[in-house]
Amino acid sequence: MKTKPKLVVFSGAGMSAESGIQTFRGSDGLWEQHRIEDVATPEAWARNPEMVQRFYNQRRQNILNASPNLAHQLIAQLENRYDVQIITQNIDDLHERAGSSSVLHLHGNIRLAKSSGPNAQYTAEFYPIQWAALDLEKDKCPAGYPLRPHVVWFGEAVPAYAEASALAQQAEIFIVIGTSLAVYPVAGLVHEIPPACQAYYIDPKADYARVPKQYRLIQQTAAQGMLILFDRLMA
Repeated sequence: MKTKPKLVVFSGAGMSAESGIQTFRGSDGLWEQHRIEDVATPEAWARNPEMVQRFYNQRRQNILNASPNLAHQLIAQLENRYDVQIITQNIDDLHERAGSSSVLHLHGNIRLAKSSGPNAQYTAEFYPIQWAALDLEKDKCPAGYPLRPHVVWFGEAVPAYAEASALAQQAEIFIVIGTSLAVYPVAGLVHEIPPACQAYYIDPKADYARVPKQYRLIQQTAAQGMLILFDRLMA
């Protein structure tokens, strides 16, 4: 049986924006009216875990209320012809809910929790969250530490980066979609693809200041860009 070509999708916040999920890099520098330093750093958790937990409980509820958009759905359909692996910066599970079977979350998955104990950023012990809210007093790991969202905060390591890098290096087709490529180290993935790889960058602000000349630019939203690219890839 013929092996399917390896297609890797690298998605960012613009991917989920069309599902109504806010990006954190707004023009005012706020994320749902919060400073990033107050809700998305280890220091914020140490200083005020109640506020951080409350913030992510609301984020989780917003994600549960959202639905996959056309871009998510088209990427899932690519599995009919390609061996598709998704690398996402997003902490939502919209790729999975659209039907994609292989998703690597670089920055974690808000539908999971992990211990807030020492070295929590490196833990591989994750706990599914059956409802929207985590409770600091009731929801604890076996060692007794409160459960925190399974997300990578600013200033923490990105444990999944090595796996993502290996996937990029194996790609025959590489699609970057809905990301400003402003967050490192993960933005460096665009430079790790093979020389013969077909590469595309879908974003309204796509330009060659962000990616090498190897990429074909599609200056559209995630859904509009995937409509254009889907027909090309399935032809």
